[in-house]
Amino acid sequence: MSLRVFEVRYLDMINRCERAGAPFGVVLLTQGGEVLQRTQNPEAGEQFVVEEFESVGTLASIEHIERPQPGLLLVHCQGQSGFRIERKQKLQHGLWVADVQLRPSDAGIEVPEHLLATRDALRTVFLRIEAEGGEAEKAAIPPSTDADWNSSSWVSNRWLELLPVPANLKQKLMALDNPMVRLELVADLLEKLGLNKASGQ
Repeated sequence: MSLRVFEVRYLDMINRCERAGAPFGVVLLTQGGEVLQRTQNPEAGEQFVVEEFESVGTLASIEHIERPQPGLLLVHCQGQSGFRIERKQKLQHGLWVADVQLRPSDAGIEVPEHLLATRDALRTVFLRIEAEGGEAEKAAIPPSTDADWNSSSWVSNRWLELLPVPANLKQKLMALDNPMVRLELVADLLEKLGLNKASGQ
């Protein structure tokens, strides 16, 4: 993931993380925006729209930072472990900090026989992107091994990166502890969206 960082609270966060060699957390917003938004109802006592977000997120490690101009950072980061928020606090300048519990990695469950078509459809999509896609699309295809293609976790997660479904639905599926159940639900989504047949053409 690449980020354009310009708000004071996030500039401070990135600089702190860079100095400490520490990751930061990425969570899905359910209310508010990535940039602080002034409220349309100042009588309520709040100057900015209240931010709410999911309790399950992902740690991101900083891989590279570019500084094209003062007050702007281009941050390239890589996802790590998942986490669950146990306690959160908003600092005075608007940055959220939290105590989190790391989530265990997905169990190593192979793609079962009844879901092999879902795996093979993903392989077809990737081959099509490699043959016909633009540079950005091709760059988004992650490197893979035979073990990845046999993993319910890896296949379901790659599908969720591609599927045109709401972010809150992706969040619910990604938060599931059982990757085979996640892959089964992805297969159901493909069926409902009519993408299973299109993927295999």
